[in-house]
Amino acid sequence: MFELFHEIQGTLSRNLMRTIATGFAVVSGLFLLIVLQGAGNGVIHSFQYNMGGFAFDAVHVFGGMTTRPWEGIKEGRLIRLDDRDLEMSRRHFPHQITTAIPTVTNDGVVASHGGHYVSSTSMVGVYSEYAASQAVEMLEGRFVNEMDLKEKRKVCVIGSNSCKDLFKEGGTPIGQQVKLGSILYTVVGVYKVNEMFNGSNFYVPYTTLCTIYNKGRFIDELTMNTRNIPTDSAMQQFIAEYTRATSHIHSFDPEDDRALWIWNQAGDNIQMQRAMNILNRSFWILGLLTLLSGVVSVSNIMLISVKERTREFGIRRAIGARPWNIIMMVVLESVTITAIFGYIGMLLGIFFCEWMDATVGNQVMDLGVFQAKYFVDPTVDLHICIQATIVIIVAGALAGFFPARKAVKIKTIDALRA
Repeated sequence: MFELFHEIQGTLSRNLMRTIATGFAVVSGLFLLIVLQGAGNGVIHSFQYNMGGFAFDAVHVFGGMTTRPWEGIKEGRLIRLDDRDLEMSRRHFPHQITTAIPTVTNDGVVASHGGHYVSSTSMVGVYSEYAASQAVEMLEGRFVNEMDLKEKRKVCVIGSNSCKDLFKEGGTPIGQQVKLGSILYTVVGVYKVNEMFNGSNFYVPYTTLCTIYNKGRFIDELTMNTRNIPTDSAMQQFIAEYTRATSHIHSFDPEDDRALWIWNQAGDNIQMQRAMNILNRSFWILGLLTLLSGVVSVSNIMLISVKERTREFGIRRAIGARPWNIIMMVVLESVTITAIFGYIGMLLGIFFCEWMDATVGNQVMDLGVFQAKYFVDPTVDLHICIQATIVIIVAGALAGFFPARKAVKIKTIDALRA
């Protein structure tokens, strides 16, 4: 075996340019496959990172304004949601809606603490289920709980951005008081604000906000978490049925698409997942094509190499070499080339992905209204890298095996005349 590998080394060194050409095809194929996969993952991870604070199974419903007359009522009527919509959502759609949570909002509030201010903020009255429903990530303290709602406590949960602005002197804000408008609230928690947005809300108990600002039975937004709605068509059917049920409560045309404003976050997620799957498949196809080009290059070069060495094989057989020895030698030559250069291509691809992660992956795009990372973790699973390397090694072995098997079938005398 040692003599065999020594002979393979001599053959590769005598045909150095051919070996380098074959190795370049292998390196480029694996390198491009890994880089394309890393770039695709970077784009996909950026969407997941920027949307990490969103609940993708949610549908948000707001009141609108009618644009069609209905049963003797003129158009231009304002539709305001109320507790009847909440009850209808929970009662009529038990299989599609897991939670239905009302919220009320008081906009344009000035928040202050000591000598620091945050202007034009929004107070949002919420229930305790809101945090789990909308994937609110707590950094410190707690969210609104049932006792806050029952006792109508003046407590609030503030965003990380507002916390930095109001508590510039440092220290924990938990237990300290913040003035929202003209009323003092005790801070009980700090939540993480998604970097995609600059602003943040002040969450207070739903019952507290309704009492202080006399909201009555009206609801500003109804947030519903959905289930068992896997496709776009099913989601559109659900929205149509929900609009029809709401139209019976508020007496408007169920075909009037302006009477309700529905933010279909769950439907957006379905479309986004489809787009991400298409993007991922596209990068895979491009990567596999580049890998295939490397395999084809190796096959062509090995075919030429075997054909040029037909006379050599005839001499070997004339002095007693078996056909299987010749085939084994060619296959091991091919495997040696693809293994060495495949490993180099894999390392180069991994290092390039890490370089992209260290440079482009840390940059934030600031568009004024929101901030977002456009390239996050452009890396590839190590198992994929190893599998791709194994594939090209196996392809290299086959690329050497079939031409060699054809060459040894030639009669010895014909091979010597080649």
